[in-house]
Amino acid sequence: MWKYYPELLETPVPRYTSFPTAAEFKGDVGAADADAALRKASGDVSLYLHIPFCEKICWYCGCNTGAANKTQRLSNYLDSLHREIAITGVRLGHAAGVRRVAFGGGSPNAISPIDFLRLLDALTLHMPLENPEYSIELDPRTLTPDWGQVLGAVGVRYASLGVQTFDPALQAAIGRVQPDELLARATDLLRTHGVTSLNFDLMYGLPGQTLVELEATLLRTIELGADRIALFGYAHVPHMLPRQRRIDGSNLPGQAERFAMAQFGYRLLTEAGYVPVGFDHFAKPGDPMAKAVRNATLRRNFQGFTDDQAEVLVGLGASAIGCFPDLLVQNEKNAGRYRMLLSQDMLPAAHGVRRSRDDQRRGAVIEALLCHGTASLDPDLASEAAARLAPFIERGIASLSGDTLTIAPDGLPYARTVAALFDPYRQDSVRRFSSAV
Repeated sequence: MWKYYPELLETPVPRYTSFPTAAEFKGDVGAADADAALRKASGDVSLYLHIPFCEKICWYCGCNTGAANKTQRLSNYLDSLHREIAITGVRLGHAAGVRRVAFGGGSPNAISPIDFLRLLDALTLHMPLENPEYSIELDPRTLTPDWGQVLGAVGVRYASLGVQTFDPALQAAIGRVQPDELLARATDLLRTHGVTSLNFDLMYGLPGQTLVELEATLLRTIELGADRIALFGYAHVPHMLPRQRRIDGSNLPGQAERFAMAQFGYRLLTEAGYVPVGFDHFAKPGDPMAKAVRNATLRRNFQGFTDDQAEVLVGLGASAIGCFPDLLVQNEKNAGRYRMLLSQDMLPAAHGVRRSRDDQRRGAVIEALLCHGTASLDPDLASEAAARLAPFIERGIASLSGDTLTIAPDGLPYARTVAALFDPYRQDSVRRFSSAV
């Protein structure tokens, strides 16, 4: 199905959940920029609330998260998050309406269900909510029955479980032990309380993993009825993430094996009836994500692929990222400094990038390639990228007809690599990103 060209995959590339990527964020973007962006926001707005805590820290994880083992630290953080909700809501004008709210982390269920309800009360009090859809990321190891009741009462319809693998040995190798019966129980709990779109996060390229283990995990995921599946390649970067030093890097599958795993997963899931969403995501035909693929309305933002059409995403919480048409802005990552800024009623924006017109047009091309597999190029962009596109066109991975660049169906594994050709920040960059496959 896919041809393997290792020379085209040897350079790590970003996942492009934004353009420019977070690697280009600088400290010259801050509270004043965030304030101005919020005040001129209009139309549909989405919110993302970051809970940077987990009861157990997984060894592979690259998220900004810490252990939720100190009650006072958690309480202080939530107090600050409440304050940020209040001072952010004041700045959103009457022309803006919040139609989506996502909770991520970390693990939002590292806080108590009561604290979760209090956050919802704060949103209701301070934000211009317009009957929003709610989504939440959950750790199945700490998903208790009272969480199910609260999610059902709130009307949460979208949820994502961090599964990674069902294989016990692989779970032990990455520091995330969660027996099959626990995952099945979490799935049943969410279904019972009204979740209609349930995502499973899975990984390939784990230490010691073979196609046998991957197949078993995929078949069990299908059996449990996941509506969406994200099949990520594990990125081993212990020099950047010290917690990964606990993972045996000598036993990781090679690039060719990873490519075979990605291809195997794609084939198995599509043959089982799932609609491919980009390269490594899948959705049941009736899921809103699959409908977005069919309708060519699929988008990409900091939460990955989405059917959300809002141009403004407001990030709340330490390290959360907000997206505006001409600005990307990230909150202070350090929880202590985040709390200090909010204690002074200051927006905690600390990094970001102002998106130039050139950034915006390149970002549109990159998003179109990743979401739809095709993009229209300005003549200067087509000319600029021609030489770099040649190896992909010669191998049938992509084609350029007039001003239209199209990635062939068999070229999906190379989509991020092709997209990176339009990223001028990458051409001379020595920054380390994840493997394209």
